[in-house]
Amino acid sequence: MVKIIYIEPSGRDVELQVPEGWSLMEGAFQNGVDGIEAECGGSCTCATCHVYIDERYLERLNPISPNEDEMLDCTASERRANSRLSCQVQVTEQLDGLVVTVPPTQF
Repeated sequence: MVKIIYIEPSGRDVELQVPEGWSLMEGAFQNGVDGIEAECGGSCTCATCHVYIDERYLERLNPISPNEDEMLDCTASERRANSRLSCQVQVTEQLDGLVVTVPPTQF
């Protein structure tokens, strides 16, 4: 299990133990984290699981695919340098302690 801290749009911190191999979206959705809509169920076609990744962890992630990059241009909240779609970030041991901020809106 990997400790992931989600910061909901309200500012509330939710600390979870997420299984390795799950996506950040699965961890959030399965545990009722507010603000992760995940309308497409993780197929990278809706951008409703947009999050901001703690910048200290960015180099530990797989590069953004062309499809994810295109979808990030469609997010409702501002795209930033640390924006990712949580359905595309797989939880690994290297992400232990990661802080993920959910933006104010997904629509």
